[in-house]
Amino acid sequence: MYTVYRVLESVVNFYSILIIVYCFMSWIPRGSSKMVEEVRSVLASLCEPYLGLFRRFIPPIAMIDFSPIVAILALGALTWLLRVILL
Repeated sequence: MYTVYRVLESVVNFYSILIIVYCFMSWIPRGSSKMVEEVRSVLASLCEPYLGLFRRFIPPIAMIDFSPIVAILALGALTWLLRVILL
């Protein structure tokens, strides 16, 4: 079971990193490079469905989107729950 937990933990950590990179990509101006736009598009297709779940309930405050923070915290809670169940 330890191996299953480690694999799931790695997947959750990788997805958290993707969300962080996606957030940092939002600071790069659009149209700066074709490669940047392709990376942004791939990250959007991976992250937006999950982040959209939180954006329905958490409105931006002073034009700052806090949903990625809550989404990453939820992934951390999932990791903790997996640890409790599997170990």
